[in-house]
Formats: sequence, C-alpha cells, structure tokens
Amino acid sequence: MAAAPHPFTFRDYRFYWVARLSNVLAQSAMVVIIGWQVYDIARRTMDVKGAAFQLGLIGLFQFLPLALLTLITGWTADRIDRRLIVRITALIEVGCAAALGWMAWTGTTTLPAIFAVAVALGIVRAFQNPAMSALAPNLVAPETLPRAVAFSSASWQVGSICGPALGGFLYSVSMWLPYAVSAALFFLAFLALMLIRPIPRTTIAKAHPIRQMIDGLRYVRRNRVVLGSISLDLFAVLLGGATAMLPIYARDILHVGAAGLGPLRAAPAVGAAITAIFLSVRPIERGVGVKMFVAVGTFGAATVGFGLSRTIAPALAFLAILGAADMVSVFIRISLIQIHTPNEMRGRVSAVSSLFISGSNELGEAESGLLASLVGAMPAVIFGGVGAIAVTLLWAWLFPELRLAKSFDPPEHPIQEE
Repeated sequence: MAAAPHPFTFRDYRFYWVARLSNVLAQSAMVVIIGWQVYDIARRTMDVKGAAFQLGLIGLFQFLPLALLTLITGWTADRIDRRLIVRITALIEVGCAAALGWMAWTGTTTLPAIFAVAVALGIVRAFQNPAMSALAPNLVAPETLPRAVAFSSASWQVGSICGPALGGFLYSVSMWLPYAVSAALFFLAFLALMLIRPIPRTTIAKAHPIRQMIDGLRYVRRNRVVLGSISLDLFAVLLGGATAMLPIYARDILHVGAAGLGPLRAAPAVGAAITAIFLSVRPIERGVGVKMFVAVGTFGAATVGFGLSRTIAPALAFLAILGAADMVSVFIRISLIQIHTPNEMRGRVSAVSSLFISGSNELGEAESGLLASLVGAMPAVIFGGVGAIAVTLLWAWLFPELRLAKSFDPPEHPIQEE
C-alpha cells in the first residue's frame, strides 16, 4: 500500500500550519505578560492573597465565554465558512494585542481594562478554536490526517514553549514590546489564513438553529468512540493536574526557587514537542485504542513519580514523560474524533471537545489547589496521578469500542445527524 502523502505537500495546509504556529506563539507570549501585569498592578494596593485572587480571575474570565458560548460557536463553525471565522478572530486578536500595547506604552494600563480584554479574548477563542480544529481535515487527504494532526500539535507545543520565553524577553526590553510583537504575529496568522483557498461548504439538515446546536451534544453522546475519547481526557487531566502545583514544588519541596520554576514549566512541553515531531515522522497506525489507554495510564504514573520527587532531576524527567504521554493521547484522541465525525458535525463536536479540554485544565487546577490546601501539595499530586490511572482502567471497561479501535480508518457505518 502506498504511503500517505506528507501534510506539507498540501499547499493550504502549509498556510494553516504557519497560521497556527504564529497564533499560538502570540497567545502564549501574551498570557505570560497579562498575568505578570495583573499581579504587579494588584500588589500595589493588595496583599499577596488578594493579588493572587485577581490573577485567578484572568483564567476564569477567559473560560466563562467558552462555557457559555459552546453551542453557538460549534454551530457557527458548521454553518459559516470556517476560513472567515478564523480570519475575523485573528484580526480581533490583533486589535486586543494592539490595545494592550498602547496602554503599556502610555502607562494607562488598569485592571478593569485588562479584564475587559481578557473577556474579549475569551469570546474570540470560543469561536476560533472549533473553527480552526474543524478546518484542518478539509485541507489534507483523509489518509494524511493523523500526520497532519501530529504536525499541528507540534506547532502548538513549539509555540507553547517559545511563546512565554519570547514574551518574557521582550517585556524585559520594554513593557509594550511583547504586545506589539504579538499583534504582528496575529497579523501574520491572518495573512496566512487569507491564502487558504475555498473549501467545500458543509450542509446541515434543515432544523431549528437551537436543535442544530443541541445535535452536536447528541452526536457526542451517541458516538461511543468520540464520547469515550473526550471524557477520558477530561477526567484524567482533571485529576492529574500536577502543573498547578509547580510553584509550590519549586519553592518548598525541590528548593530551586524561581530559577527552577521555568524549567519545570517547560519540561512537559519539551517532552510533548519531541513526541509530536516523532509522531509526525512515524505516526501511530495500529492498535490505536490500546495505545491511547497506555498513554493515559503512563501520564498518571508519571504524575505519581513527579509527586514523589525530592530533587530537580527526576522531577524534570517525570514531567517530560508526562508531557510525552499526554501528546500520544492527544494525537490518537484528536485523530479518532476527527475521523469518526462527519464534516458537517466537526464544528459542533470540536466546540464540545474544546469545552471539555478547557474545563479539565481550569477545573483541574482548582481541584489540585483545593486538595493541596487540605492535605498538602505532595499528597494532592500523588492522589491525582493515582486517580488518572483509575480513570484509565475504568474507561477501558466502560468503552470497549474505544479500547478495541485498531486503526484510524473511517467507521464502516458512521453515525448520522438525526
């Protein structure tokens, strides 16, 4: 059997990849600087706890739009040209970055202004994420999709690693510079998206718009492979939120201080990036269901290993393994979801998936923080890792369809919209 074409042989996918990398670089750089500015401004008038609370509100303000708009944004990605959605949202991100840069330049940055921009960014990403995810399968041949997912994930991981470092370096030069560079990167993403040629429009069965929105949730519920993939990630990450405890580990357990916090935060992304690059060259093709469960179990075991670490070297190693295992899980999960979802449903299903992913990350940090306040950071991390392993075993039993998935071949009898 002939090998599947490389994703970069598809012209439009190349522009998509550049847009995704530029977008993630800009977002990651801005997130770090926004958090720093919020904490810095709040500490001028508040104690540490009050400033930390303000810092937590940034994530909440960006998550709430996603939670409230999921049905609408998924429906929009299936009804409107996905290229148009991602182009408009990229332009709005240019405006948000420019506004923050202008305030930093003029010294007029305030907490209400930052929170307003955070809400705007949350709304933008609520529309952008499902459209961007649903667009990729339209740009490559079906047999190339798993490798395209790996390359797309690699761009996300590279952006996640380099973005914070880029933002911190630029901020050390000037307060407004990271926002200016982010605005330029967002505009580069917009230009790349403008070069993507027209794609086939999706068609949705005639029904009331609200019914069409709810159909996305119904499809996820009825498709056992999609439901199992999304929910496995939700509960495993929800319990295994070790990264929320990194500041405590850096200061009070590993005793490496602020200098060691950076490598600790980068380690999972480094492991994930290396794995993504490997998967883009040697993608997983057989036994995908079992391998996904093994990856999630490894994620839990590495979380336990990190929780037990007392020195920086094993902690970094376990965090890198954690990131690598998570990347394998993400690669298989996204490929299965995209292949088992009809094109006309991908926007709505991607919106549900984005909500679950964001919810697992945000709620996972909240769960880890609450548990750590009750039993301590180390027991909280260990408990989370054990919980992730338990969820893996339980889901392997509850979703035999997922466990028995052999390859990324499309289903013989796809589930259709009602």
